[in-house]
Amino acid sequence: MQTDERSRILAIRFRDPQPKKLPLELVFEELRNLILSGRFAAGAKLPSEAKLAAKYGVSRPIVREALRSLQILGLTETRTGSGTYVLAAAGDGDIRYGNYSARDLMEARAFVEVSAAGWAALRRTDDELSRLLHLCDRMEQEEDTGAWVRLDSDFHGLIAEASKNAVFRDIVDDVREAMAQQSGLLTAFGPRREESNEEHRAIVDAVRKGAEAEAQAAMEFHLKKVEAAVSRIIGADPR
Repeated sequence: MQTDERSRILAIRFRDPQPKKLPLELVFEELRNLILSGRFAAGAKLPSEAKLAAKYGVSRPIVREALRSLQILGLTETRTGSGTYVLAAAGDGDIRYGNYSARDLMEARAFVEVSAAGWAALRRTDDELSRLLHLCDRMEQEEDTGAWVRLDSDFHGLIAEASKNAVFRDIVDDVREAMAQQSGLLTAFGPRREESNEEHRAIVDAVRKGAEAEAQAAMEFHLKKVEAAVSRIIGADPR
């Protein structure tokens, strides 16, 4: 593998600006911290959307999205007709996407998907390249968050498929639901969807050219941006 070339490309591309936090992030962080500090204990019922909106001076849709994000992270559950209840015990900072922690997922993705992208650049078929380009087009045009998340999952699955490595393919397939939960969380905060679209294009461009090191660097850049966004949202390094 062309490690030096990959490192050079990555060093040139990677930037980690800290954009101003949105009202959604501020509400989410406040509620998350109240849960993890134990001020909202496991089993406690959170205030209603209307009360939280009034308390924080935001709209109910913002509160609703913050509550949805807490549920994605496994901190709360919503009971129809009853309200939102805390699941996590005080001090439980092990953020999870289904069966996997945020740390588990990021560590696995870095080892598997970077190599898979490099092999995809060397082994992809014309049909796979056409499908990757089509997925990029659809993601850039898609306005529905849920549909975009599904396309994002398809994109990463197809990169693994194009690597022609059955182990990479099966690992990515196994964690696709966790990846989708992570992606769904990130798209609620800031411009990650637009940034991901650009990052996906860079990966596919390298795959198209058969540039192994460039494809690896583009995927590594993408995953570092994902990791930075996750860290910013959950308030800790997922590692």
